[in-house]
Amino acid sequence: MFGRPFDLLTLMQFAWAFLAIIGFSLRSNLKGWRVLFTGLGGGICWAAYLIILYFSKSMLLSVFLAIIIVCIYSEVVARLMATPVSVFVMCVIIPLVPGRSLYYSMLFYINGSSGQASRYIFDTLMISGTIAMAIAIVASATSLFLRIRHRF
Repeated sequence: MFGRPFDLLTLMQFAWAFLAIIGFSLRSNLKGWRVLFTGLGGGICWAAYLIILYFSKSMLLSVFLAIIIVCIYSEVVARLMATPVSVFVMCVIIPLVPGRSLYYSMLFYINGSSGQASRYIFDTLMISGTIAMAIAIVASATSLFLRIRHRF
């Protein structure tokens, strides 16, 4: 797997995720401080995934908890910057989108190896479903929290 959870490799991968999300944010026409905060969220997303993966040894649990963390981060930052939450969520989850498994599923399918393609399609659907579930849980919990807070 990777090295220890708090070593130079994790810091370097945080930096690369940070820079990649800044590039994606600029390409998505975000401006000002939003670019910096989406980059920070992308770095947090990848670092949280690596740290949780080190301790749990479960890819799906790591994806789920990392998305929960960055969705909470997105909710807080979006409210502080008076920006829709979806702007931040769409950018910060990019490091965990299962592009590799989707690519390999299509590659094996085109090459006629449907058994391996099915395995990669299953992985893609599991990761995508986990991401969607985590986003929905945080969005629902935030909505419920805000309703209760405004009521009292």
